[in-house]
Amino acid sequence: MSDYLLVIIGLAIGVGVGFFIGKSMMKKTLADHEEEGNKKAQEIIRIAQSNAENIKKDKMLEAKEHFLKLKSEFEDDANQKKNTIIQNEQKVRQMQQQVTQQLEQTKRLESELTAKNTKLSEQIELANKKREEAEKMHQQQVSQLEKIANLTAEQAKQQLVDALKQEAEAKASSFIKQSIEEAKLSATKEAKKVVIETIQRTAAEQAIENCVSVFNIESDEIKGKIIGREGRNIRALEAATGVEIIVDDTPEAIVISSFDPVRREVARLSMHRLVQDGRIHPARIEEIVNKTRKDIDNEIIEIGERTVIDLGIHGLHPELIRMVGRMRFRSSYGQNLLQHSREVAKLCATMAAEMGLNVKLAKRAGLLHDIGKVNHEESDLPHAILGMEMAKKYKENPEVCNAIGAHHDEIEMTSLISPIVQVCDAISGSRPGARREMMESYARRLRDLEDLALSFKGVEKCYAIQAGRELRVIVDAENISDDDAGMMSFNISQRIEKEMQYPGQIKVCVIREMRAVNYAK
Repeated sequence: MSDYLLVIIGLAIGVGVGFFIGKSMMKKTLADHEEEGNKKAQEIIRIAQSNAENIKKDKMLEAKEHFLKLKSEFEDDANQKKNTIIQNEQKVRQMQQQVTQQLEQTKRLESELTAKNTKLSEQIELANKKREEAEKMHQQQVSQLEKIANLTAEQAKQQLVDALKQEAEAKASSFIKQSIEEAKLSATKEAKKVVIETIQRTAAEQAIENCVSVFNIESDEIKGKIIGREGRNIRALEAATGVEIIVDDTPEAIVISSFDPVRREVARLSMHRLVQDGRIHPARIEEIVNKTRKDIDNEIIEIGERTVIDLGIHGLHPELIRMVGRMRFRSSYGQNLLQHSREVAKLCATMAAEMGLNVKLAKRAGLLHDIGKVNHEESDLPHAILGMEMAKKYKENPEVCNAIGAHHDEIEMTSLISPIVQVCDAISGSRPGARREMMESYARRLRDLEDLALSFKGVEKCYAIQAGRELRVIVDAENISDDDAGMMSFNISQRIEKEMQYPGQIKVCVIREMRAVNYAK
């Protein structure tokens, strides 16, 4: 037991001694480490201070260099501005010197002008005095001349003016007559040649058309079906197509009457389809008419496209192509409008080629010159002006537009294509059998032609002969001289051109004769 306690006590003493020894050793070690850390810290601080000194020195040097650079730039800028100011001061001095010189020169000129004005005023006064003296002398001479001639100055002037006027009119008349004869010698032959060659190279395909269409039927029994019970079928057909259907005693024929060829064609085709179908009643009539009208519209477009292709015209607006197709179902004085326009287009192309002009533009203008006649909308404008506006709307060439608007002289012609279209239109419309003219309008045109000639002073009688293509005017030989007769013929022709519309040309023949009559008793 005692040994055990001793061992325990010994162990406890050993542990305590060891603890104190370890603690003392740890303190010593910590002290050594702290001393070493202080040394390292001092070394780091020393190095940092050294680096900071170096950085400070570098920054100081950079600041000095930047300062010196800014200083040099400022000095250069200041020197440049100084030089500029010096130059400006020199310019100002020069300008001051120039202004001073100009002021001195102006003063000198003012003094010279003052002297000249003084001299000029003296000269004006002297001239006024001389003019007054000259006027007095002139008045004295005029009064002396009036006393000698027994005429006033105004009367003498009037006589002189009248004499000069008569002489000028006589010379002008002879000059005009001579100029016209010279122009005829050189131009008439070539013009006739071009027109004749153009006409000979173009053949017309169709003459006068009527305002009625005849629908042929196999038997008169079909007439009853078309009329219907109490006339309901024929009334429905007339209401749907807008035409007048005449069913009379004519065997195997029904007459369709309308001034609109499109309506007549729609009615004719509709009746043909109804007869073939056999079912004829108002509902079927309306259906067939609507279908036929659509087919006619498509046919109009096809006709327009085929026409422009045949004539070699490209780039035409679709709406203008439709109007060209509608010409097929339109007539003018009995002449089919499409055939007339095709003929005019070919004539224009031929004549333009003979004259060395643009053939394509001439052909285009010839085809479109009457499109104003097929406009859907009603208008108070002449068809030439209406056609010109439509061509402008669809961006046609300005020369083509002018040719359309000027082919009846509604506007002024601005290109050589315009008179070509006018001439070719007259050729196509005035050839024998081309158009039908009513008796009343024909007689009125001849009467207007004679009245126009009778309105001239000195005309005794006037006769329109050869269907209005020649006008013979008989004048008073005592009041009208030979020169006056030539001038009157020219003036009458000019008035006819301006005031009247006529196909072809009109020959104006003024007849002046002197008859001496005596009787032997």
